[in-house]
Amino acid sequence: MSATPQKPTVTEREARQVAEAAREQGWQKPSFAKELFLGRFRLDLIHPHPLPAAEDTLRGEEFLAKLRDFCETKIDSARIEREARIPDETITGLKELGALGMKIDTKYGGLGLTQVYYNKALALVGSVNPALGALLSAHQSIGVPQPLKLFGTQEQRDTFLPRCARTDISAFLLTEPDVGSDPARLATTAVRDGDDYILDGVKLWTTNGVVADLLVVMARVPKSEEGKGGITAFVVEAASEGVTVENRNAFMGLRGLENGVTRFHRVRVPAANRIGPEGAGLKIALTTLNTGRLSLPAMCAGAGKWCLKIAREWTSVREQWGKPVAFHEAVGSKISFIAATTFALEAVLDLSSQMADENRNDIRIEAALAKLYGSEMACLMADELVQIRGGRGFETAASLAARGERAVPAEQVLRDLRINRIFEGSTEIMHLLIAREAVDAHLSVAGDLIDPDKSLSEKAKAGANAGVFYAKWLPKLVAGAGQLPRSYSEFHHDVDLSTHLRYVERNARKLARSTFYAMSRWQGRMETKQGFLGRIVDIGAELFAMSAACVRAELLRTQGDHGREAYQLADAFCRQSRIRVEELFGRLWNNTDDVDRKVVKGVLSGTYTWLEEGVLDPSGDGPWIADATPGASTRENVHRPIR
Repeated sequence: MSATPQKPTVTEREARQVAEAAREQGWQKPSFAKELFLGRFRLDLIHPHPLPAAEDTLRGEEFLAKLRDFCETKIDSARIEREARIPDETITGLKELGALGMKIDTKYGGLGLTQVYYNKALALVGSVNPALGALLSAHQSIGVPQPLKLFGTQEQRDTFLPRCARTDISAFLLTEPDVGSDPARLATTAVRDGDDYILDGVKLWTTNGVVADLLVVMARVPKSEEGKGGITAFVVEAASEGVTVENRNAFMGLRGLENGVTRFHRVRVPAANRIGPEGAGLKIALTTLNTGRLSLPAMCAGAGKWCLKIAREWTSVREQWGKPVAFHEAVGSKISFIAATTFALEAVLDLSSQMADENRNDIRIEAALAKLYGSEMACLMADELVQIRGGRGFETAASLAARGERAVPAEQVLRDLRINRIFEGSTEIMHLLIAREAVDAHLSVAGDLIDPDKSLSEKAKAGANAGVFYAKWLPKLVAGAGQLPRSYSEFHHDVDLSTHLRYVERNARKLARSTFYAMSRWQGRMETKQGFLGRIVDIGAELFAMSAACVRAELLRTQGDHGREAYQLADAFCRQSRIRVEELFGRLWNNTDDVDRKVVKGVLSGTYTWLEEGVLDPSGDGPWIADATPGASTRENVHRPIR
């Protein structure tokens, strides 16, 4: 047993070292996105577009048909929004349908769906009510099933997966009141006591935590004779003595979300419930998220489809100045953006998901790009839909219905989608995560050159290695297939997509050259240039989306499934994307980053407090961050298991 745990104090360097130790170090399989950031356009890794097996398709379509019927007849989205809670009978119905076990193998009682069809199911459910999609996603994508699938023992799988497949809801608990994307400061502890661990701490924003039966909890284990310690993952029974759900949180969107604050006080967890070895918790969390992140872009793509449907129907009947508003260019450009971007998001999602199913490629960057790009673009599409709807877009569905109009929840969708830019890695964190992977090859050969802790001999050795690498790599960035007018000619039909693929190839090389130049210029300060790194990642995301859109269009053409229309949408998207890419390249070197840093220093030093005068702050009293000192709970347990 131990004394009251103290929150760790860590330096910036120590925090980076923890994160670096947790990331997957090697690249055992090829990666299209990794190659793209290195200036190598490996179209052969994604074209021809991979396809699911016939039996997987049959099983997936059969379930989607049942799920669609359930969504149409058993889910009352307006009620969920009105009552800010998913009715128990709705969750019970999803359990009976097998929706809790979509990704769980059939031998454990699950449905054994592929990632492709799991995502289609999430898009379908999420289009009815995003809070339901979040519940199913948090349970299967990052909750108990996925970590056990990847890292659990056979005994753990036999014990917990059948429960997760049919009856038990799971949640993933990492974040703490004062710990977000900096897990090196994790304060929750698990102290070894014989065959058990004693768990103490507080977890915040526990999606599904209010109704969960099983929890994946990340806690810091002190180093001891029994193990090396470190951040470790555990499966915890939510009904265990000492587990208290102290609050059900409420948000601007996802009003049915069962998200709360969970306190652990001297909770006894069997050592048999530890997932992996001590110290492997962050690695387990990050690896789980590699594929788990695909659930969010699935619901973003579904939201895009809904936005397109409403935009089409509304702008065809709403007239201004003698014609439907769709035919006014100011509105039409928004519709084109929604249609083209929805096509691209689905292309990115399906391609990444099918590659995840095949397991031939390392998709850690692709999944992260899909999450980043999907969450950002879906918010833009929903915002454009609200603008297209005008005052009706700002009005709630309940208010519209009360005065006799169609209850279109445009403002709700905008509110619900906003969290996706924060969930499972904020946009800012995703930029840094992807940027780290994008420059991995450079750091592998030249990292010691910019590491202040390395000796002169180590730097000399790194310099020699870097010289060999760059002597081979840099010349390949000068010319490529993108400069040959007949390259990718198989994508030239009624609409010519080959020109866009040549653009991608040329600009992948330009992106790699820009990255190399920045590393040469800033060296060890590169990691502080977060604005630059974010733009590098955004360019890569656009190039990846363009590639996926073209490959999907060609797949649909060869299948005779709306191929001509798919080519038109892919062409429109690529043209829109190219404008964004050119702007991002320009902002790599022409930006306000230096000025912004000076303004920030002034804001924090109080230089501009005069600018805040003339308003009142309606915020309530209380600390910025709630006290999370370990100890017994003094609040009512609002845990609400659904049976």
